[in-house]
Amino acid sequence: MSRKKSHGLILAASLVPLGTAVSSKHLPAGSPISIDPAKLARAGAVDGRFQSYNVEMAEVTGGNFWKPYGKRGQSAAQAPPSSPASGSTPAGMNPDLYQYRPPIDLAKPRLRKLAAALGPAYVRVSGTWANTVYFQGTDEPAPVAPPRGFSAVLTRPEWKGVVDFARAVDARIVTSFAFSPGTRSAEGAWMPDQARRLLDYTKACGGSIAAAEFVNEPTYAAMGGAPPGYNASDYGRDVAACRAFIKQASPDTIFLGPGSVGEGGANPLTLGSGMLHSVDLLQATGPAFDIFSYHLYAAASKRCASLGPGFQTTAAAALSNEWLSSADGIHAFYAGLRDRFEPGKPLWITETADAACGGNPWASTFLDSFRYLDWHGRLARSGVQVIMHNTLASSDYGLLDDNSYAPRPNYWAALLWRRLMGRVVLNAGPAQPELHLYAHSMEGHPGGVTLLAINTSRDRTESLALPLPADRYTLTARKLEDTHVQLNGHELKLGAGDAPPSLEGQHIPAGPVKLAPASITFLAIAEAGNPNSP
Repeated sequence: MSRKKSHGLILAASLVPLGTAVSSKHLPAGSPISIDPAKLARAGAVDGRFQSYNVEMAEVTGGNFWKPYGKRGQSAAQAPPSSPASGSTPAGMNPDLYQYRPPIDLAKPRLRKLAAALGPAYVRVSGTWANTVYFQGTDEPAPVAPPRGFSAVLTRPEWKGVVDFARAVDARIVTSFAFSPGTRSAEGAWMPDQARRLLDYTKACGGSIAAAEFVNEPTYAAMGGAPPGYNASDYGRDVAACRAFIKQASPDTIFLGPGSVGEGGANPLTLGSGMLHSVDLLQATGPAFDIFSYHLYAAASKRCASLGPGFQTTAAAALSNEWLSSADGIHAFYAGLRDRFEPGKPLWITETADAACGGNPWASTFLDSFRYLDWHGRLARSGVQVIMHNTLASSDYGLLDDNSYAPRPNYWAALLWRRLMGRVVLNAGPAQPELHLYAHSMEGHPGGVTLLAINTSRDRTESLALPLPADRYTLTARKLEDTHVQLNGHELKLGAGDAPPSLEGQHIPAGPVKLAPASITFLAIAEAGNPNSP
């Protein structure tokens, strides 16, 4: 793929005027980009829990989830099974792609400690498996098999584990409700009995549900366990019933929707002729949602290579503008639907990762941290209020290893974002071909600004000119597909008792800032004096 020539090879601060907030136009080739953090204009603001994460319902109940890759990243269907398969498999999907996982222990001290370091956040407990789960709303023993019309059982102790976890790590619970045949009347209408049991028990054990979608990914309703022949008209009827139920039973719960996936962008993930389209779903509901939600997947992982090459991406493309900007087309599609059907409503992304189907083999390496941070930066700038990463600690795209809960590179990226990037989004200037710049208010420092500079060139040093001193936090790795990362040249590791490290920055003076090839740098400027930074 062709690329435009990049700005910024060797920094000479004296060559660049500092009279404007961002100066990169009309400069000689090779000149640095100059940024005056005091003059960066406000571009918007995000929710205080902007950076959030998912814990799949299949993790909570135990069940089939994406099978790990084998040696050398071979496809999941080729990898040897590590335990007997049981539980449900989404309709129409190859069961060889899945592996049984026992229920997650959300009380594990390391898991809680590392999740708490990302707080405050939302924890979304949903996914395809939530569509067909039966909540055992009593203390009686769970049935050996799920009741008819369901595929799994969620017990009271398992859900109390979610409530206790959320309380311990400063997370607010987001979920979706079962909508499978077991939830329906003889006429096929959705009944709120299961949702009511879940809400009532959540309150009884001292918790609350901050927000809920009616169903996970209604565009793939058939794959998600919908009754045969389910269509947009049925969805509109069910959403009206669910909205009325929530407003009566739990008026403080935000009603999210539609939570669609698979549309927009250059290569929509349209899986067969049975897919429902968001435009039809939204026409059937009319204005119904408090917040407009969607899922963002720009590719399917190697596990789902059978879908065809048009749905795939590669490690070689992971730093390309084409890949990183793929989020823009998907966002534009769903933001356009929001403007048409739910004008003025906030935008949340309730599920995203590098690729659907559990993530690619490089999702657990430093190579994916460029996408992770770039998408957070560009989507915040585009008006997204909340992003929920899939997942906290399951499959290849988890922030944490799903066995040891050891931090992966994206966890360290998320921790730096949490500590340095505040709620106010600032305009860091026009996009550059291989130097992506984002800016937010600096967390905890009124008037302060944090710049995020992502050098996606694999062989070229980029450069900035700053008029003020800053604290520098640069992430690098010895190899891009490494699972270990360095902060300012020192490997990041947990401390005693699994405590996250302090993440000390390197203080640098005003002037030249060189950005090494394939590096990610946060520049925290506490004394920026930006009037838009609270």
